[in-house]
Amino acid sequence: MARKSRLFHKGTILELDILDVAYGGKGLAKVPTDEGEFTVFVPNAIVGQRVRARVSLCKRRHAEARITAVLKRAPEEVSVPHQTIPGAPYITLPLEAQRTQKERTTLDVYRRIGEVPHLEDCYEGWVDSPSGFHYRNKMEYSFAAIGRSPGDDPDAEFEDGFFLGFKSRGTWWAVENLDADSGLFDPEFEALLPQIRQWCMSSGLPPWHAPKRSGFFRFLVVRRSLSEDRFLINLVTTSDGLEQFDAADFNQRLQEKLGDRLAGFIHTLNDDKGERVETRDGSTHHVTGKDHVVEHLHGLAFEIRMRSFFQTNPRCAERLYAQVMAYAYAEPMPDMKASDPVTMDLFCGTGTIAQLLARHGGPGTQVVGVDLVAEAIADARRSAERNGVSGLEFHAADVGRFLLDHPEYKGRIGTIVLDPPRSGISPKSLRKVIRLRAKRIVYVSCNPATQARDLVTLREAGYPMKAFKLVDQFPHTAHVEAVALLEFDPSGLPQDEGMDEIAAS
Repeated sequence: MARKSRLFHKGTILELDILDVAYGGKGLAKVPTDEGEFTVFVPNAIVGQRVRARVSLCKRRHAEARITAVLKRAPEEVSVPHQTIPGAPYITLPLEAQRTQKERTTLDVYRRIGEVPHLEDCYEGWVDSPSGFHYRNKMEYSFAAIGRSPGDDPDAEFEDGFFLGFKSRGTWWAVENLDADSGLFDPEFEALLPQIRQWCMSSGLPPWHAPKRSGFFRFLVVRRSLSEDRFLINLVTTSDGLEQFDAADFNQRLQEKLGDRLAGFIHTLNDDKGERVETRDGSTHHVTGKDHVVEHLHGLAFEIRMRSFFQTNPRCAERLYAQVMAYAYAEPMPDMKASDPVTMDLFCGTGTIAQLLARHGGPGTQVVGVDLVAEAIADARRSAERNGVSGLEFHAADVGRFLLDHPEYKGRIGTIVLDPPRSGISPKSLRKVIRLRAKRIVYVSCNPATQARDLVTLREAGYPMKAFKLVDQFPHTAHVEAVALLEFDPSGLPQDEGMDEIAAS
């Protein structure tokens, strides 16, 4: 029997009606064929839209395509006083409708992947972001020599010029100018973007031409402290034409527009050919001011540098962390003893959760934070000293290796907090976590799909999920965060298998 050929090729342009949306914001469309309907998944689509999309992947049974233009809005969409950008695909969808869609599709993930028994009894509800707009504390804008202005005909060809804003939908090489408030970041700063673009144009130096891998201006990265209302700005350029660029003049212009809101200005040289802000061989020059901004959460102060990881929505992060504390220090389990003083924060980053755990844990609490990134651990130690938080120790180490090298914690841990990256926890590291026999695990996840996968392993090892909440850290996107509480229950283990045997399997 002849093998069925692929229906489309990469790059094929389709016009599609979005019929449904699955987890992660993947819209579902159907294309009629002689052999029946062919499924096409379209990220960041809204039910009821008609879109133009470019095929990015095609298999025999389905294809994936990225939106290049919205041809017809969905009935639920509304007009907003913001410039629509690819990073906020649902901004025209009312927040309540966003919640309904994200809650429905995420709970379905726990049913399908996590096979969570009694899911409705475990689910304790949805946590809204305190603000649906202007909540972000970091933005990354791109320069490009190819692009267009907002409002241009989506069918029009991109043109050569000088552009500063966000990558156009469905492209990696073209940018659409940001000429108005995106609704996500600081409106005063974004109103300054057209002037910054003019300043750079007046230098005579070219923007980055992605296909040619050449140019001078590459990225403008801005960190904002919401609590102190200040900016840390990083201009990323190449070294090609550096002698023509006056960084002091650029800083002076920023200072005149932003005044005391400008905490510091950094100039990074990045000659790497890849489309990333971080550079392997470049250098960073601290032009003026501070090299960090300070954010406050739950009464603690945190220094945030350009490369530091920090929650993008600090006000909602306070709600997320409050839930972590509530689960970590819930009613003691029957076999929880005073001899279980150790609380472990794995994948601790800059130590935000660890400090909160130490502060709220009461007398005698010992908190151990572990993360692979040495720079993050250094920030965590400085931050803890600045905040006067005691009972803490931080280790720069691979989580799996650290647990192997410190068997003295086995049997002494009351609570483990896990906050892994989007990919979840590696199977080996998860088995080592299980071997520690903590009484309670609080699992924080920025990707419920990988959390649901890990819940299966944890349940088989005697850690059923007792409760969880979903947190809307990123309004107008498909992303959802989750906080889950798991408690050790040996009654669910097979009678002929012990904990160590299951953890080691």
